[in-house]
Amino acid sequence: MMMVELTAIPSAAFPVAVLAAHLRLAQGFVDDVNQDAVLERCLRAACAAIEARIGKALFARRFLLTVLEWQSAGSHPFPLAPVREIHAVRTLSRHGTSVTVDPGSYRLQPDMHRPRLVATGAQLVQPAHAGSVEVEFDAGFGADWGGIPADLQQAVIMLAASYWGQESDPAQGVPQAVAVLLEPYRPIRLRGGGA
Repeated sequence: MMMVELTAIPSAAFPVAVLAAHLRLAQGFVDDVNQDAVLERCLRAACAAIEARIGKALFARRFLLTVLEWQSAGSHPFPLAPVREIHAVRTLSRHGTSVTVDPGSYRLQPDMHRPRLVATGAQLVQPAHAGSVEVEFDAGFGADWGGIPADLQQAVIMLAASYWGQESDPAQGVPQAVAVLLEPYRPIRLRGGGA
């Protein structure tokens, strides 16, 4: 399974002014453009770190998931949540020939932690021998900063601020205050067995 991001988060979506205010940085000087670029990089890094930790896309954008085989014949989990819409499912032959799958043969089963692509019939279309299946979909909380839940906004600002000041050691992971804000969004992992 492989997933790639098809659309990037535009620079204008990042709350550079909010981070600058949080850091109490002076504004209105000639070097603001350089400072803003560094603040944006800190915000991008914070968003990427948080998305990786919680398995959720903060800003809505398009992704392409490629699978060689489904987890089960009738459904397959998305590696990212919340999934907003499935745009297309395509089978690819080993020679690269693409065939679009009938949208009536599958549906999205929404879930905050583990959304799934579910067959409406007996099973999902199977990849051809040595081929794959591509699923193009949109995922994310909101198209802009305002669509992201407030606690995740705060986590992004706090983590970006720690990157700005070079106070955080990547080997130590995210600061405790950020981890607490992220905890409700982390996927629940259940393990069977054990005594």
